[in-house]
Amino acid sequence: MKKKLIPILAALLLIVIVVAITLASGLIKKYSFTDERADLKGYFNLQAEDQVGLVLQDEVVEDKGKLIDGEVYLNYNTVKNYFNSRFYWDANENVLLYTTPTDIIKAEVGSRDYYVSKNKNTESYAIVKVDGDQAFIALDYVQKFTNIGYETFQEPNRVHITYQWGEVQVADVKGDTQVRVKAGNKSPILTDVLKGDKLFVLPEEAQIEEWTKVRTGDGYIGYVLNKKIGETRAETTSREFEEPVYTNISKDYPINLVWHQVTNAQANGKLLELITNTKGVNTISPTWFSLSDNEGNISSLADKNYVTQCHQIGVEVWGLVDNFNKEVSTFEVLSHTSRRETLINQLIAAAIEYQLDGLNIDFEELSGETGEHFIEFIRELSIKCRANGIVLSVDNYVPKAHTVHYDRREQGIVADYVIIMGYDEHYSGSKESGSVASMSFVREGIEKTLEEVPADKVINAVPFFSRLWKETPKTEEEIAAEDLTEEYVPYHLSSEAMGMQAQQDIISVNGLEPVWQEDIGQNYVEYEKDGSTYKMWIEDDQSIDLKASLVKEYNLAGIAAWRLGLERPSTWDVILKYVN
Repeated sequence: MKKKLIPILAALLLIVIVVAITLASGLIKKYSFTDERADLKGYFNLQAEDQVGLVLQDEVVEDKGKLIDGEVYLNYNTVKNYFNSRFYWDANENVLLYTTPTDIIKAEVGSRDYYVSKNKNTESYAIVKVDGDQAFIALDYVQKFTNIGYETFQEPNRVHITYQWGEVQVADVKGDTQVRVKAGNKSPILTDVLKGDKLFVLPEEAQIEEWTKVRTGDGYIGYVLNKKIGETRAETTSREFEEPVYTNISKDYPINLVWHQVTNAQANGKLLELITNTKGVNTISPTWFSLSDNEGNISSLADKNYVTQCHQIGVEVWGLVDNFNKEVSTFEVLSHTSRRETLINQLIAAAIEYQLDGLNIDFEELSGETGEHFIEFIRELSIKCRANGIVLSVDNYVPKAHTVHYDRREQGIVADYVIIMGYDEHYSGSKESGSVASMSFVREGIEKTLEEVPADKVINAVPFFSRLWKETPKTEEEIAAEDLTEEYVPYHLSSEAMGMQAQQDIISVNGLEPVWQEDIGQNYVEYEKDGSTYKMWIEDDQSIDLKASLVKEYNLAGIAAWRLGLERPSTWDVILKYVN
């Protein structure tokens, strides 16, 4: 019997041994660290020999640099999006510009020379290269004008760029180890680190259990075991760099500006008649200049006698230039450096000839693609305005998502005043009737602008007009022919803009009793006539009082009004309470 059990026991023992070996092998396999090395070109997604991986601060980005003749070049869009938006690439004229408070710095494609105004400087490399429709700027040239530091590495080609300075968290390696692509012993090895090496520790939210996310000194970002690094400590990074200082003209009094709509030379002669009814106006902006063609030329209604008359009564003149000529493409003018130069030179020449105190830029309905060219125009114009003591103000819509390309933040740096056109909440093309400028609309415009522009540069513009809305019921035939896929509106809507006296005439003729709407901050009237319904949210002294009070509430630079002649004489007494 015993002899029969021996083979059975041996078999069982063998089974146990096999199972134990299998389990041990599984455990070893599970908890052992892989020796697999990461594909470093794949890590940086390098697909061509001349590509350079970019590690920006603590992030490997999708953008790629280029290695040309031993120099690292960055895509123009990478430079603008991450480091310095004041670089400007003119693809039409193949020229790279950089604007400072006093100069336009110019470099042409393939050239080692760049010009500060007319003074030539030379580098040892070509400053800007073109590949297809993309421009690449030498990283060393970018650094000349930007507070960045960088280090380049090979195998694979990569560059680490620091563009945010200040406190960082670091830790020293306690013993030779590896940095892995992901947190885990089976993740491929990115690079080896040695005892005493310094690692940059990334934010706590990036950490995973016993692993710490780090950046190595040579630009790899991955994970290392917590037990392999010492205590985290703070260090401060910095670089000596002199940021450009933009000086601005700032009046030592609140601005009380009114626009004067001048549509022909004869209108200039009505100045004294109109301004006699005002009080406290210290700035007037006549609509004198307009883009006249796609080459950057302007039409002018400027008048020397007009300026003299204003100066004699202590009123400054800020000549307005608009882009309202429908036959002119603002994009075509502003996207060519030579055409912007023509426009700027003509404006400055006119300002000097007519002894203007300032220029007011009123470019409206700009497309998104025009935005970067518009702000470059403002930068370049500001240089010559600054040099000649000419006030530069820019008109803006109430901030909305579709006007972000106006770049109010940059305007607030390079221009002297940023004016909010705090009206046209409802306008001639609106699909529903409503106020031209409700208090919530105006207040929101101010608050959103102040998120980007200092209060002492912000002027809020109020309307001296409102709209009389007319709702005419549709006929049965029109209703039957309605497109059911569109929102149904039972009437035709039209409106007419009118000044304060015309509004009061409507009220008087129709025997209306205005009703104050607290939430809107305006008086309201509604009446029926000839089968149509008329509605009007009234701009009067009461509504202007509320809007003007925001100047003091938000410590703004002043107030503006569209337009001279639409107000009542008493309106100026209201405004004076807040800008005297």
